[in-house]
Amino acid sequence: MKPSFSIITIFVLALQIGCQSGSNNQTKHANETMKANITKTAWGALPDGTTVDLFTLTNKNGLEAKISNYGGIVVSLFTPDMNGKMEDIVLGFDSLDEYVKDTPYFGSIVGRYGNRIAKGRFELKGKTYNLAKNDGENHLHGGLKGFDKVVWEAVPDTSSGEASLNLTYVSPDGEEGYPGNLEVRVVYTLTNQDELKITYFATTDKQTPVNLTHHGYFNLTGGAKRDILAHELSINASGFLPVDSGLIPTGELRALNGTPFNFKTPKPIGNDINFDDIQLKLGLGYDHTWVLSNHKPIGEVGLAATLLDPESGRYMEVWTTEPGIQFYSGNFLHGKYKGKGGVVYQDRWGLCLETQHFPDSPNRLIFPSTILVPGDHYSSTTIYKFSVKRKL
Repeated sequence: MKPSFSIITIFVLALQIGCQSGSNNQTKHANETMKANITKTAWGALPDGTTVDLFTLTNKNGLEAKISNYGGIVVSLFTPDMNGKMEDIVLGFDSLDEYVKDTPYFGSIVGRYGNRIAKGRFELKGKTYNLAKNDGENHLHGGLKGFDKVVWEAVPDTSSGEASLNLTYVSPDGEEGYPGNLEVRVVYTLTNQDELKITYFATTDKQTPVNLTHHGYFNLTGGAKRDILAHELSINASGFLPVDSGLIPTGELRALNGTPFNFKTPKPIGNDINFDDIQLKLGLGYDHTWVLSNHKPIGEVGLAATLLDPESGRYMEVWTTEPGIQFYSGNFLHGKYKGKGGVVYQDRWGLCLETQHFPDSPNRLIFPSTILVPGDHYSSTTIYKFSVKRKL
């Protein structure tokens, strides 16, 4: 049996760092003298005493990402604005304790199953498996202790001339109700082409559903200066999946034309988010899966989405091998979280573009399969590519 699907997540950060002072020759010289590097610092401990580390990855161009082995969390990610100012473009917290206490999956690895499974159960080979109901009557993002809440074994590596962080975790048979021992490896690589790659690999000894993703909350203003409603978004999709009151797909694929879900051409997120539409009311905004129109064969990426903050000029492209993308407009932040630098994250203060298979696929035979079988390998690719668009 061929692999049902894969997950490698690759973030590509193609940076155009504005040069307000100094010459191109100076920039070239700096790039030639800098080297990729990884530093490790103690970041605290969990209530059970398990120590947690924070790894700072830099490439030869000075790009930086801070990643924790707790939950594989991308704690910070710095990209330049149109003036070359490097700022953090992801939401999160200043301390480990805040992530442990309560977090809406800021920057984490999500698994075994990203998104929702209806009524917290599925059937496989004639057996019903019951999962935690941690989202009303439904199962969400792997349960009470998903991959976002475990400590991964971490091994840094710069032998290739690029900064890589290898994370491994073995999810035991029965963890959170899932069958099979699942061996997972995640590799973050900050390449010298300004790419932050997140690659996922998994194998199992029993059939089991797997749908890993990265749950980064982006705010391209830098430092979360304001909400994301002025961000201009496009999604290269053929339709979207309507949901019920529990945000579970109904099974319908709905056309985009004439709906507030039409992002075929870029438009500000705030344009239609308060439109009188039952689907927007159910999600308190956008919290749906778009079915991508240019899904490629296994191993090939297609352009899924673009995002622009007109004020800062930061521009992001999302490329993926996955068949869907979940656009979540941060509708449930509710001012509950005081983030980095003391910024209180209100509703729609960050957005997620989670490339993945479809929600509730284990219960929907019409959806692409998310069942991984023994002997097959789980892999896929997503690219978040950053650049700058200057004002005319």
